[in-house]
Amino acid sequence: MRSLRAARWCIAAVDRAEALSLAAALGFSPLAARVLMARGLGRPEQARRFLRPNLRDLHDPLLMRDMPRAVERLRVALARREPLLLYGDYDADGVTSVVMLHKAIELAGHRALTEIPHRLRDGYGLHAALLEGAANRGVRLLVSLDTGVRAASAIQQARRLGMDVIVVDHHLPDRELPPAFAVLNPRRSDCPYPEKNLCAAGVTLKLIQALLPALGWPAQRIEKLVRSFLKMAAIATVADVAPLTGENRIIVKHGLEGLRSVRNPGLRELLRLAGLAEGEPLTAEQVAFRLAPRLNAAGRMADAHGVVRLLLTDDEQYARQAAAELQDFNRQRQQTENDILRQVEEQCLRAPVSPEDAALVFSGPFHRGVLGIVAARLVERYHRPVFVLAELPAEGLAQGSGRSISSFHLLEALEAMPELFVHYGGHRQAAGVTLPLERLEEFRRRLNAYASARLTADDFRPSLDVDACCTLDELNERSAAELLQLAPFGHGNPAPLLLLPGVAVAGQPAVFKERHLRVALRQGNRTLVAKAWDFAPRAAELAAGARVDAVVRIEADAFATARGCPSWSAVLVDVRPAQMTV
Repeated sequence: MRSLRAARWCIAAVDRAEALSLAAALGFSPLAARVLMARGLGRPEQARRFLRPNLRDLHDPLLMRDMPRAVERLRVALARREPLLLYGDYDADGVTSVVMLHKAIELAGHRALTEIPHRLRDGYGLHAALLEGAANRGVRLLVSLDTGVRAASAIQQARRLGMDVIVVDHHLPDRELPPAFAVLNPRRSDCPYPEKNLCAAGVTLKLIQALLPALGWPAQRIEKLVRSFLKMAAIATVADVAPLTGENRIIVKHGLEGLRSVRNPGLRELLRLAGLAEGEPLTAEQVAFRLAPRLNAAGRMADAHGVVRLLLTDDEQYARQAAAELQDFNRQRQQTENDILRQVEEQCLRAPVSPEDAALVFSGPFHRGVLGIVAARLVERYHRPVFVLAELPAEGLAQGSGRSISSFHLLEALEAMPELFVHYGGHRQAAGVTLPLERLEEFRRRLNAYASARLTADDFRPSLDVDACCTLDELNERSAAELLQLAPFGHGNPAPLLLLPGVAVAGQPAVFKERHLRVALRQGNRTLVAKAWDFAPRAAELAAGARVDAVVRIEADAFATARGCPSWSAVLVDVRPAQMTV
């Protein structure tokens, strides 16, 4: 879904002499050095640490506020064999957090109960009925994973029921923290932990990293187990769209490497169904677009308990059956998502989006499980904040999710109108709301007014952050391989974008699968063939012989590698009539 407005090209300016110096220090090409400098990695030692992230650079987990307290409470629970419950959110981040901590507790010789709320029946967060059920089962310690930091009333109830609660979360807290026994969240204002962008599974990894030494385990065994847990933490970090910088980069880089060899039957079966061959290096993009949707599908369409069971089972036959169910749920999710997008597009035909619409709220009889995905797709299309809400007449409510652009803080917008909502929460780029149906129009009006007062026309125009301008002579096997060393790519560390000025379109672009093009770009004696996804409607801009400025993205290409071709490819991202020369 392509944006309605032409993108602004923001081309990084770097000192070429400094880039040559960095290239000499690293043994890199000048092009790769310019890209590193554009990303703030201009010092040789700084660049080396980024290019070769080391597990020794993981921060001390005991730096996290309340970590010693949480570890001691867990240690006592394990020693006394107390009944304990792991309560997680229904998305990939919450589910993997539950699986990781469950496995660590199991390795310590104890067993934990698990609970995942049903998205449609229970909704997000801790719920009274589930807490009462846990108390009736004798639970005295509840660990809330990927939820809980805004659940003050529920945690107060848990305390009345005789339960201690450890919150393991990464969402933005309220002004006052909930009355939990411990709150592990690097985003709390009094937490000195250096990495603020961990997902819940990342915080869970830190808890495990602190817990195992407290159990008296030898360092060698701890290191081996932490490496094993990195796989799940990496999947969750990518799935939750956490920035792939800092500590997250270390987790994902090493976790992806670990996914080349997987013993977990459920995860191995999921990888197989996602078309990811064992032993092959995985990319963050493959996790994001092929593995994470399958992990999220059950929680979106039905019940995420099955995902926990799948990832904890040692039974290969059960793993095959459970993974096949996730595959079916994922197909249902795709169909449901497309149905809602079609309905939204029909609404836009009746009432087109105008420049005065600074924020969009779509609603209808939608399936609640996929509304966040749909909102993200619509942000790509309209480049402004979007909420997509399901209307629930029987309950008198509207409920759904929002996604935002980088210049607009979604949670702050909701906090400016809290009286509208039964529930709300989230962070800068994503949020969820439940509100009375009769206040839906008021929400639409007030959100638009709030956004109109804070956004400018330029905010509604997507931008491309171009890392470097280069010639086709500079973009060769060596420099492309160096650029791929910046992986894993994702939020906060996108694949490199390069501007190729004044290239000629060599021949008529080839159309494939009706929507896409394959374009040959020529400059001097060099020709680059680039894939151009969803560019068929723009074919006229790429007529044979046209001279254009082209922005291309450099990606790893496993299919090309399998055919014995170079291990990288170029994807055409945007194009305009030639305005520049090198």
